Amino acid sequence: MKLRSEGKLTITEILNWLLEDQLISEKELKAIEQFSVRWENRNKELTEIICDYQSDKNSHLAKDFSNTKLNEWLAARLKLPLYHIDPLKIDARAVTAICAQPYAERFNILPVKVDDNAITIAVSEPFEREWELDLSQLHRKKFKRVYANAKDIKRYITELYAFSRSVEKASNRQVDKGQLNNLEQLVELGNSGDLEANNQHIVNLVNWLLQYAFDQRASDIHLEPRREHSNVRFRIDGVMHQVYQIPTAVMGAVISRIKTIGRMDIAEKRRPQDGRLKTKNENVEIELRLSTMPTAFGEKLVMRIFDPEILLRDFSALGFNQREKQLWSKMTKQAHGIILVTGPTGSGKTTTLYSTLKQLATPEVNLCTVEDPIELIEPTFNQMQVEHKIGLDFASGIRTLMRQDPDIIMVGEIRDLETAEMAIQASLTGHLVLSTLHTNNAPSAISRLLEIGVKPYLVKLTLLGVMAQRLIRTLCPDCKEKTDISDEQWHNLVAPFVIKKPESIYQAVGCNECRNTGYSGRVGIYEIFQNTSIIQKQITDNCDANNILKLAVKDGMKTLRLSGVEKIVAGISSVEEVLRVAPASMDS
Repeated sequence: MKLRSEGKLTITEILNWLLEDQLISEKELKAIEQFSVRWENRNKELTEIICDYQSDKNSHLAKDFSNTKLNEWLAARLKLPLYHIDPLKIDARAVTAICAQPYAERFNILPVKVDDNAITIAVSEPFEREWELDLSQLHRKKFKRVYANAKDIKRYITELYAFSRSVEKASNRQVDKGQLNNLEQLVELGNSGDLEANNQHIVNLVNWLLQYAFDQRASDIHLEPRREHSNVRFRIDGVMHQVYQIPTAVMGAVISRIKTIGRMDIAEKRRPQDGRLKTKNENVEIELRLSTMPTAFGEKLVMRIFDPEILLRDFSALGFNQREKQLWSKMTKQAHGIILVTGPTGSGKTTTLYSTLKQLATPEVNLCTVEDPIELIEPTFNQMQVEHKIGLDFASGIRTLMRQDPDIIMVGEIRDLETAEMAIQASLTGHLVLSTLHTNNAPSAISRLLEIGVKPYLVKLTLLGVMAQRLIRTLCPDCKEKTDISDEQWHNLVAPFVIKKPESIYQAVGCNECRNTGYSGRVGIYEIFQNTSIIQKQITDNCDANNILKLAVKDGMKTLRLSGVEKIVAGISSVEEVLRVAPASMDS
């Protein structure tokens, strides 16, 4: 096939190529041509029209060709590499300096990479080369063309140029760096109304940052000041990604803007602060928890993103299997006692607890919480915030809640003996208490309670059970591949248990949809420990945590590692991910 060297690509050309490759019939070619001239298709991309026809008419193409696959085929036909635009991998400052936005929009081109010797340009019109002559005279570099989806190019031209423009204009009007680090001068600036936090360019930057984080499925946004250029990083599926670098003085104004809308003290930069804000993303309310920390180069701000929709998810969507759902439901339906959820920071404890409380909070129940901080505002709970400055800690909070006629109490965390004793007192007086604890596995919660000074007989009387959990990344459905696992690998994975090896498992590969990580999203793995009569006999001052673990397993408890193994067998996650996250079941 000989390709022409100028002009726009037409739908007739694409359809003729599809016909040549026997991917459509002549009848379908004529039908798609007629379909393409409809009024509603006037502003659509060529590949989008073809895909819309497939879904509308149930063409046989639909069985094999998604929009992604159609673009892959077209790029191969055009003899150009297919490029999936990932904004996390684009240096916006460098690429937007290559050409002006109107010029990029005219040819629908987007610079995506700038090297010492070459500039990579994403194009949707492969036969238009006029821009290449113009830009080569400006930059004296070699140009590499890659084919990208036209809709993506249009979207990111708008986003990247708008972001760069806001950073540049904010930099030109920035507050002097010395003023940003001097408390007295900063207060004076704030009083005179000159602080740049409300500058429209800073407002645009913050709005873009939040929207961008939502689009990328980020769970946390990190704003980290450095000497010259500060970092913006997102945590996506538990992994940190560098997003952008902005001038440190502009970062100070961005952080001040976020502190303002989060009702924090923008003048105070020497001590940590907590705050929260609510925003909307496609008519869905999103809540963000804010935390600042003074560092060598200024204030660092972390925003944790909470999606209220997560509370509406079924336990199956959180990763519970049928057995785990039944055990958890049985424990949480008890009238009184203590239930603990354990795991490190970021293991999903908050999500599990809030989802559970959401189901328990019926009109017939008075559900109260004492938290530090309140992670998510939920109208069906009565939530109280710990305030150490006025002497309101967890223990005094529980004491107050006891006088509020509660049925169910949630305590943010049991950190000390006083809090543990108040939680036990609440359970002994007929209340169901849910809380969190930091231990490696579920049975270790008993040892932890004894370590902080709780009497063994009180643990026997009040503890209903403990659930340990972790979050593991789930395999990308678009690229995961079947593979075999050796007997030795399987034995090392499930030891000391003997479990039948599956015929095949899935492994991570990596594609454009998952940014070549092989994973997309996360799911929970769980270890549910019940305080049965067999276990209770072992709870003494000198009880051994390993013995309790072995007894719990003998009594039917499935460890975190085994829960992970179930996810491997089901094709949800990989061996490497489970080994990375889930501790070994126990000593052989």
